[in-house]
Amino acid sequence: MSGPHILRVERLTRDAFAPFGDVIALDGARHFPINGGTTERFHDLATIDVCEDGGRPLVSVFRAQPRTLPIAITMMERHPHGSQAFIPLAAVSRYAIVVAPAGEFRPDAMRAFLAEGWQGVNYAKGVWHHPLLALDAVSDFVVVDRGGAQPNCDEIPLDAAWRLELAPACASAA
Repeated sequence: MSGPHILRVERLTRDAFAPFGDVIALDGARHFPINGGTTERFHDLATIDVCEDGGRPLVSVFRAQPRTLPIAITMMERHPHGSQAFIPLAAVSRYAIVVAPAGEFRPDAMRAFLAEGWQGVNYAKGVWHHPLLALDAVSDFVVVDRGGAQPNCDEIPLDAAWRLELAPACASAA
């Protein structure tokens, strides 16, 4: 190999992320008033899939320490028995997402996205992803994933590190 593997971060959109799960965001979401018109419900934003083989939903808060780009990606993980959703809390800055399709891991199929602080993501069951990559500031996320008796996290080291960099379109907006 002649040089490092480069993985360019692209903007997070529903269409681009669809093969890996859901983008949790209000823009473009189905919504309607409830509670006598005093509340707007943004409905069915993600497919939470955690009940396989007696699993149950867990709600946690993850606090991610900020990282600086470029970032070396040296491992990936997946949750074979359930989805995993990350929903930013107040004052969350942007964060990076690295994913690869479910099934046998293929490094050449990895993609990276830049999420704004108002966008959450839900990784579908079995989708490979890198652990949380906060940028700019300490960031808190509500995490909805699976609890149950069997282990639900597979980790693999990468044969070679990949360098995560902003794509030009993302860098100009940073």
